[in-house]
Amino acid sequence: MGGSQSLLGDVVSDQDAHYLYTKFMKECPSGQLSLHEFKALLGLRELNPEANHYVHQVFNTFDLNQDGFIDFLEFIAAINLVIRGKIDQKLKWYFKLYDADGNGTIDKKELISIFTAIQAINGNQELSPEDFANVVFQKIDINNDGELTLDEFINGVESDEYLLEMISKSFDLSNVLKVIQSGRRHSI
Repeated sequence: MGGSQSLLGDVVSDQDAHYLYTKFMKECPSGQLSLHEFKALLGLRELNPEANHYVHQVFNTFDLNQDGFIDFLEFIAAINLVIRGKIDQKLKWYFKLYDADGNGTIDKKELISIFTAIQAINGNQELSPEDFANVVFQKIDINNDGELTLDEFINGVESDEYLLEMISKSFDLSNVLKVIQSGRRHSI
């Protein structure tokens, strides 16, 4: 555990790590959280297809080694990103989340798809998914090729207060999880 202890040391205190490990193992005795267990842990049931797609995308971005499970270190990395992540770290994560086909760019179709899924979870937004995608591409697609690279996305969002605020509010996982959980409580 020497190697993983040093990885965790930058993220959480030993006491917090012990608490989180105990909680993780209680919820997931195998030490590996499946997509089904992830949904159960968050209390997600009967999601519409768009919301289900979004939850699946979130799970896949936290499954760093793409083995179909979230282990404890991946779990800690996810918590660290959501709670303590700097804006550029979150933007990199958002980019990975939006890049559904994993080709290293985001096109309008991908952005519309993920924004539609998020709207299905957290309700109405100021803009339709199509309008949102058009605004994003109009503001930050520097070379007008219809695709956003990681650099275009990060530099463009960081340099535009409106986009930064919109993306932070609409796409921040901690806010989405609160909405999901409160919505779940009302629907049961």
